[in-house]
Amino acid sequence: MYFEQFGYIRVAAASPRVKVADIEFNKAEIIRLVDEAESKAVSLLVFPEMGVTGYTCGDLFGTNLLIERAEAAVAAIRDHSRGKAVTVVLGAPVRYNDKLYNCAVVIRNGQVKGIVPKTFIPTYNEFYESRWFASGADFLSCNVHNEGRFFDDGKDFVREGFCAEVSFAGRRCNMSPNLLFSVGPATFAIEICEDLWTPLPPSSFHCVAGAQLIVNLSASNEVLLKHQYRKNLVCEQSAHTLSGYIYCSSNYGESTQDLVFAGSSMIFENGTLMAEAPRFGTESTMIVADLDVEKLTTLRQKQSSFYYVTPDGTRASTYAQLYSRIRVGDAARTDFRKEFHRYIEPHPFVPAGPASETEARCEEVFSIQVHGLMTRLEHVAAKTAVIGISGGLDSTLALLVTVLAFDRLGWSRERIIGVTMPGLGTSKRTRTNADDLMEALGVTRREISVVPSVNQHFTDIGHDPAVQDTTYENAQARERTQILMDISNQTGGMVVGTGDLSELALGWCTYNGDHMSMYGVNASVPKTLVRYLCRWVGENRLPDSRTGAGRTAREIILDIVDTPISPELTPADAEGNIAQLTEDLVGPYELHDFFLYHFFRFGCTPKKLLFLAEKAFGDKYEAETLRHWAYTFFKRFIGQQFKRSCLPDGPKVGSVSLSPRGDWRMPSDAKWALFLNEFEERL
Repeated sequence: MYFEQFGYIRVAAASPRVKVADIEFNKAEIIRLVDEAESKAVSLLVFPEMGVTGYTCGDLFGTNLLIERAEAAVAAIRDHSRGKAVTVVLGAPVRYNDKLYNCAVVIRNGQVKGIVPKTFIPTYNEFYESRWFASGADFLSCNVHNEGRFFDDGKDFVREGFCAEVSFAGRRCNMSPNLLFSVGPATFAIEICEDLWTPLPPSSFHCVAGAQLIVNLSASNEVLLKHQYRKNLVCEQSAHTLSGYIYCSSNYGESTQDLVFAGSSMIFENGTLMAEAPRFGTESTMIVADLDVEKLTTLRQKQSSFYYVTPDGTRASTYAQLYSRIRVGDAARTDFRKEFHRYIEPHPFVPAGPASETEARCEEVFSIQVHGLMTRLEHVAAKTAVIGISGGLDSTLALLVTVLAFDRLGWSRERIIGVTMPGLGTSKRTRTNADDLMEALGVTRREISVVPSVNQHFTDIGHDPAVQDTTYENAQARERTQILMDISNQTGGMVVGTGDLSELALGWCTYNGDHMSMYGVNASVPKTLVRYLCRWVGENRLPDSRTGAGRTAREIILDIVDTPISPELTPADAEGNIAQLTEDLVGPYELHDFFLYHFFRFGCTPKKLLFLAEKAFGDKYEAETLRHWAYTFFKRFIGQQFKRSCLPDGPKVGSVSLSPRGDWRMPSDAKWALFLNEFEERL
């Protein structure tokens, strides 16, 4: 049966309960966990350092019996893997040229695919590994260059680099720190414990040579505060190498004499924790995660500096020539639709996590907006800031940013001119909120109705006001912009734009209407974040000492947050309530923000976007609803680029921005058929 893989690969870190030097016990537990991983459709399974023998064997590593039995155990595990789709990476001692090496052995379907020795051997701490093990750097010297020519049936060895041919477990295979293994969509490489703790970890070079995943077999003991440092180390290495990192450390039973091991295993993807094992248990553990190799590839493709590995411009291809590449096999046939070991955040732009972290992120975003506006105000020597206040979310956030900017500059808030411009669809609720908020914040208020001028305009161009079409709506938006621009000329000021990132993505703005300003403070803030920030500012940054019509600024803002989103360009209903709801027309903003994030950041196809949306919103929206609004997103996003090609300046606050000057450069005449056809052909 065929399952769509969407660029994912399922990986696992298994930390078995171990008995030091009890090779038969360890072998049996490893085999049990291999079977468990196979039942979970895992493609890549990682075990700890020296998992076959136990890491703390000490001088027993100098005995022939231990080494011979360890090799026999690897052979048994290899034979047990025959017919299975899981690739196994386990730790064992390997003897070559009268030296013993601390190694990772890669096994798949009854074959040893390659052996990777540890490069950096501790000599300074409680492990004192150099007493027993040689460094894998031996295999990177010229005397073994291109010696490795044999790999099982000879069909899977792709390119020769620094490696040697060794005989192990009754077979010949290649041995080197510089081996790259391909499994399905992923290429992985290996480093072992101490390798990661060095100033220049081997994984940095592995990644620029082509490895998207890094496997680390470790035996890292526990001391106070070490766990968080170790976790940060893995996190940062996965982030700056744009890789998936599978770290697996020794578990219960390994502890002996002065050392305690707690089974610290974790899986990261580009700096994000995907899975982590509980520590200090007494049983074997296995953590599983579905890593997005396609995403990692896209991120590397977009970050051109990734493949420069030295300041003088040495390219990654120079290092890639030093690696041998081995095809291990296909990935397991994993049904990601049925079971997905990965959390998909439905609101990727909205801060999540502990209160301290969300507070810090909100503070950061708001400070960027405020600081950017302060710089522009001072640069143009603005006497005033002019803002159209509608009583909606966007103009509220823009006003709050402007108020805080003026406060920091030490300018009077009276120099902020908030203009309400009631039109043909203005509701009582938004109009009241706009007036009350300006009063509570102490800014200068002006009200100019656009109804007379718009009606005159309809007469001038011969448009029937009964026809409530695009002309009817856009005339109001353009008249409002003209008023704001002219007031800014009158007062020596500048117009602060209110439009947000979501509206720009959908083209949900009137060209040369609300689309235009002199500085757009919300230009890279999506609608879901606008709502969140308004609430946060109201609750955390504004004192309640002033009121507007008896309400505090906080109370007014919270009512605005709860008001339905609308451009209010068509008449209200008989009770004066909002009749034109934006999300009924273009779709839920939470979906469009989700689509924008994954399309912009990771280049997701429509097919993959819908898969992710089903995982994130499956309990809230039907599949057909998600498909409908995804179709709408692509059609509007591709078709409305001409509005984004002439945007005013605005502060970039996050990783997604549609500024034509830097972050998104798309031709205005690009065709949408490439994306829309996929809905017809493949979804």
